[in-house]
Amino acid sequence: MSEEPDPDRLRALEARLAQVKGKPQKAKTENGKAFSQGEMAWRMVIELVSGMLLGLSIGFGLDFVFDTRPLFLVIFALLGFAAGVRTMMRTAQTMNVKHDGTTSGTNGPDKHEGNDV
Repeated sequence: MSEEPDPDRLRALEARLAQVKGKPQKAKTENGKAFSQGEMAWRMVIELVSGMLLGLSIGFGLDFVFDTRPLFLVIFALLGFAAGVRTMMRTAQTMNVKHDGTTSGTNGPDKHEGNDV
C-alpha cells in the first residue's frame, strides 16, 4: 500500500534544503507555474477551434431539426468563428496585461516607437 506524500511536509522539506544549500527558493506564480508562449499559443488555437466546432454542431443540429440544410450551418459556423476569435483576443489581451504589468490594454501608446513605417 503506497500513500501519497503530504504536500505541506514536502514544501517544508524543500524550504529547509534550500536554506541549507544557501539558494533562495524560487517564487511560484498563482497557479504553480508560469506558462510558456507555446502553451499559450496552443490554448488560443484550441479556443478558436472549439468555438468553430460548437457553432458548426449547433448549426448542423438546427438544420437537422428544421430540415434547412445549409442555412443554420453557415450562420452558426460564422458565429462560432467570431466567438472563437473574440475569446482568443481576450486571452491575448490578458497575456499582454500580465506581461506588461499594467491594465492599459490596447488603448495605450505603441511600445515600439522606433518602427514608424
